Amino acid sequence: MLTKFETKSARVKGLSFHPKRPWVLASLHNGVIQLWDYRMCTLIDKFDEHDGPVRGIDFHKQQPLFVSGGDDYKIKVWNYKLRRCLFTLLGHLDYIRTTFFHHEYPWILSASDDQTIRIWNWQSRTCVCVLTGHNHYVMCAQFHPSEDLVVSASLDQTVRVWDISGLRKKNLSPGAVETEVRGISGVDLFGVSDAVVKHVLEGHDRGVNWAAFHPSMPLIVSGADDRQVKIWRMNESKAWELDTCRGHYNNVSCAVFHPRQELILSNSEDKSIRVWDMSKRTGVQTFRRDHDRFWVLGAHPNLNLFAAGHDSGMIVFKLERERPAYAVHGNMLYYVKDRFLRQLDFNSSKDTAVMQLRSGSKFPVFSMSYNPAENAVLLCTRATNLENSTYDLYSIPKESDSQNPDAPEGKRSSGLTAVWVARNRFAVLDRMHSLLIKNLKNEIVKKVQVPNCEEIFYAGTGSLLLRDADGVTLFDVQQKRSLATVKVAKVKYVVWSADTSHVALLAKHAIMICNRKMESLCNIHENIRVKSGAWDESGVFIYTTSNHIKYLWKLQRLWMTGAAGNALVKLPCCRATTKLWKCATRGQRTLTNLHSFTSSLEICQSCAR
Repeated sequence: MLTKFETKSARVKGLSFHPKRPWVLASLHNGVIQLWDYRMCTLIDKFDEHDGPVRGIDFHKQQPLFVSGGDDYKIKVWNYKLRRCLFTLLGHLDYIRTTFFHHEYPWILSASDDQTIRIWNWQSRTCVCVLTGHNHYVMCAQFHPSEDLVVSASLDQTVRVWDISGLRKKNLSPGAVETEVRGISGVDLFGVSDAVVKHVLEGHDRGVNWAAFHPSMPLIVSGADDRQVKIWRMNESKAWELDTCRGHYNNVSCAVFHPRQELILSNSEDKSIRVWDMSKRTGVQTFRRDHDRFWVLGAHPNLNLFAAGHDSGMIVFKLERERPAYAVHGNMLYYVKDRFLRQLDFNSSKDTAVMQLRSGSKFPVFSMSYNPAENAVLLCTRATNLENSTYDLYSIPKESDSQNPDAPEGKRSSGLTAVWVARNRFAVLDRMHSLLIKNLKNEIVKKVQVPNCEEIFYAGTGSLLLRDADGVTLFDVQQKRSLATVKVAKVKYVVWSADTSHVALLAKHAIMICNRKMESLCNIHENIRVKSGAWDESGVFIYTTSNHIKYLWKLQRLWMTGAAGNALVKLPCCRATTKLWKCATRGQRTLTNLHSFTSSLEICQSCAR
């Protein structure tokens, strides 16, 4: 689980991702609705008109709207561009548990403790149908993503599937009978109901808190106070229980299908989030908090992002790392995708699979080291428990059918990281954090005593960069000694220039540019995450943050006339897109023109130098 964003607030009872913008809505137990930008980690807005807890929240898929429902029996429709509530829908007689927009029609679906489910037309601002049948609080109700169906969960221990095709035909066809003629119950003058119960799913031993449809398959998942997560299958005539996932040890608050993988996510008052394999019906991951019960889960409709609300805020997270392992050599990019090693030619943009990888690891490939001399790769897999991490040594086939690539036998061993240090030697940081040098047969050639380190990076032939908590050390493998150390905390990525004369050390919020001797030339701090970087042929370092592409430009020698007499001051200049340079006497100043530094002298605004 990779936590991307976390908030501290009152208990979060409802969550909704915006389908296009990096936003998430959180409805709180204290009556406030928060709108967060999870990429920038900032609070955009908050809305405070409900009296009491707000449990239901949902973004509209196209319009700048969201809907909320609370313990004040009110459903409110908001426009986030206008930053206000547009109108309030009244009709429920008890707490409102969930509110959802229909993906196509101008409908809102609400579930309430008054034991009813209501469908509202938010354009005409009227209730068009009331679904009755549950005999306890209705904890959740959701539209099917493509069919005319609704699923509901209740403390009466049942999950119900409702057919609302009659409502669609009557309300949205030419010459539709007006709601006022049929009456609010949804039964017209001839006794035909707009919404009928299609299936009643019985199997939980306690009240059911959540039910949700699968995005593409005829499946339903439910979570209940019996601590179980159940999977149900349905067809036109019947619905039945497929299986049960057991493992939570308190009430299951919410359960959802993964939008793109055969996984189920559930969370519970036992302070855990669990991930289940749908095919094996077994738990594959568990994430726990120390003191906070979980109440709700939200899945992004398009991205591998999830949100979970708990007693003291919410978290936005990914289940796994999505960045592919890759290596660049000349005009070729090698990368791992879907159990294949692929090759992309930058010149022709031809992308081909060069070999199939060995299966058996449930974790994605974390990093890659490529050896052009032997046409071999080291693929490192990072396990949740670092001691179980492994690497694979492969020789890439010289000729391969891209439609049906070969699957050469790889050599697998345990180790945190493996990096090439010579044509026929590579270094392995083993689980004891000692350094092993191995040959192409994966045999240990020698063991090297190194300073305590957490990670190793390539640093040219015969050299490595060793990372510890406080800095990075340049280590000569042949001489078995440290050459230089630079202080920089928690480096995640190391990017060398083509001639290895400069290196960029990337941390979560910082970049340090060093020369070959690991002397610091430039430090850049970012308020948001630094994601990646690459060197241009001309010595420009281009890097990405969560929402920008930026660059750093190192001028080797710059001579300027100083203030005291005509003394010359040597100024190394390293600039980001903020276009800052160092004035000899007064520190950083902003440049008046943004043209090339090499073509003209630029004047400091504050001292006219």
